[in-house]
Amino acid sequence: MQPSRVAVAGASGLIGSALVRSLTADGHEVVRLVRRAPGAPDEIRWDPERGRVDAAALAGCDAVVNLAGAGVGDHRWTEAYKERIRRGRVVGTAALATALASLEQDRRPRVLVNGSAIGYYGETGDRAVDEDAPAGEGFLPALCEEWEAAAAPAREAGVRTVFARTGLVVARGGGAWGRLFPLFRAGLGGRLGDGRQYWSFISLHDEVAALRHLLDTDGLEGPFNLTAPQPLTNREVTAAMGRVLRRPTPFAVPAPVLRAVLGELAGDVLGSQRVLPARLSQSGFAFAFPGIDDAIRAALR
Repeated sequence: MQPSRVAVAGASGLIGSALVRSLTADGHEVVRLVRRAPGAPDEIRWDPERGRVDAAALAGCDAVVNLAGAGVGDHRWTEAYKERIRRGRVVGTAALATALASLEQDRRPRVLVNGSAIGYYGETGDRAVDEDAPAGEGFLPALCEEWEAAAAPAREAGVRTVFARTGLVVARGGGAWGRLFPLFRAGLGGRLGDGRQYWSFISLHDEVAALRHLLDTDGLEGPFNLTAPQPLTNREVTAAMGRVLRRPTPFAVPAPVLRAVLGELAGDVLGSQRVLPARLSQSGFAFAFPGIDDAIRAALR
């Protein structure tokens, strides 16, 4: 990808901040969409939950990456918080896609990479699924369907539109794994529930590299699973964490305790998602850290 102007929503998050560092290191100009008053020339104000964005400020961008949204695991799922999760993603994506579609054709970006999640597939048990699988049932599958559908105005206007269905990102700085590392370092780590549920993970390095690949590769559009090639059970992940960190993993959190603490969110923590990155692999992407041990070690660097 030649040096270009890339707008990033969600630039302060775990994935977004790593993507911005990668882009700027390679000489790209990054414009960040922020919710507050802009404090620098490279910032554009927007309000995703109210569907407001300055379309004119996006004119001339070569690409847009939308990773914005309240953290799914940041709070207990009250009805109010679920609505906040939904509005930030669905209303925000619709506003962004509509703004891009409103631009003159020669001023529109050539590609929109929009966030999504493997939550699209719901519970898969031991069954491996790829991008051809239908949406599951429940809050997260319905959210992901609506989230992706909200990008339709950009796609219909001729903007190449990609949906990055991200799995569990192995990183120290945030996300689910950011909470796991301190527990395992203290020797308090262990499996969740019976540990037989599949976790589809990806290293932060490979997540960013995959997003760059989707941005750079003409012809790629539609959904792509951003997960490592070999999903593992929670029991296997627990063993790997103990092995790499050289800590015992004697504890287990029973399912009833998780449900009491997390409420509805516990269903997704205990649920099994065995998701394969079929389209990503077929597109020629090569994982730097396909195995869990290497992904954990990469996060510790």
